[in-house]
Amino acid sequence: MNDLGELDRPGTPAGPGAADAPSEKALGSATTASPAPEPAADREPSAKQEPAADRKPPSPRRGAADPVKALMHRHRELCERAVDPLEIAAGLEAHGITERTAARFRHRDVFSLAEEMYARVTRDGGAPASPAPVAPRARADWVLLTLLPGALCAAAVTAAHLTHGRSRLFAVAAGILAVGLALRAALRRGPLSRTDHTAPGGSTLWISWLVAYSLLGNGLLHSAVTGGPDGLPAGTADGPWPLTAAPVLALALACAPAAWIAHLFTARGRRRLAASRGLEDFAAAVRPLLLGTVVLFLGALAALLALCAAFLDEPAGYAEALALGALLFIARLLTTHGFVYAPAVVLTATATVQAAALATVFIARLPGLGFLGTPVETLVTLWGAGSVPTLACGAAALVLLVHATRKLTRASAHAPPAPSR
Repeated sequence: MNDLGELDRPGTPAGPGAADAPSEKALGSATTASPAPEPAADREPSAKQEPAADRKPPSPRRGAADPVKALMHRHRELCERAVDPLEIAAGLEAHGITERTAARFRHRDVFSLAEEMYARVTRDGGAPASPAPVAPRARADWVLLTLLPGALCAAAVTAAHLTHGRSRLFAVAAGILAVGLALRAALRRGPLSRTDHTAPGGSTLWISWLVAYSLLGNGLLHSAVTGGPDGLPAGTADGPWPLTAAPVLALALACAPAAWIAHLFTARGRRRLAASRGLEDFAAAVRPLLLGTVVLFLGALAALLALCAAFLDEPAGYAEALALGALLFIARLLTTHGFVYAPAVVLTATATVQAAALATVFIARLPGLGFLGTPVETLVTLWGAGSVPTLACGAAALVLLVHATRKLTRASAHAPPAPSR
């Protein structure tokens, strides 16, 4: 997990300037001009003068007399489409330009350099300046979409408690399908959607596995350690293969507060970007905002867990549900800001650990392989079946939180997406 920082690149504008991020050494060389050619009056006259038609034109001067103009040429598309100097500053920061690089262009920081580039593009093109970008306002469509998964999950849980036998099986299957479709729709619009408005991402399978394990995994693991299971799950919390619906219902209901909190983080982040005068100042201002956002979501999830546990008369399982909720929320927060690879890797690893824990218990029943199940059985005996997902999701959430404090504190992570053409 130490290389997670190299997996992600924020969504930067594609174009001739975006493909080649100049290093500080290359940018510094642009500020050095070669000496001017020797004046014609100081040259010794040659014995034979060449005809004017045979003279070769003088070779162009190497280097650039205006280094900022050379930088603008490298990032021409970024400068032309920018509606605000902050967008240029975020793009430059995404391409690796630091405060020291800006000093080579005789600017105190990247924001000052971006302001000059923006002003020169506006003067040359004559285009009027556009208003500063702000976070999009809440819309009725995505508000309803974020409420839909929780409502459908509550209906499915109620139907499972009111039915029996085959009818309960049909009700649970229909509820799972409906909640999955509603969640997919909620992740395609609003604050929880990706910046490119594509599908929710390639980690949907692993997210489904983590949620399914929260519903059925603890009961299966406990039954496996004690010699079972003796049959299929009955859809109740007191059966031979107990089903824990309270954490899943709380996570589905938490989709709405997660969307609002993510929207708040985006709005506050862009506001801090407008008020900052340096990349380090911006990172220092956004870091506590990010931590406060995660804590606020965990508080909302804990309240929903208490309500769902009281309504369903089931144990809340705070540690497991909060660890899973933190993992899913931080992964989604990174995804919505353009960092998709690290969340996919961490979610895949977490689901693999949980599946391996279950598999080792069953494999240990084979002759000569009993030692494989000893770690998991010891963990379940000491701390219960919920300790396995708690440790796996908690460690993964901590890794992603450290990764998010590096990625989501960059100016490029809060730049508005490029307008579609």
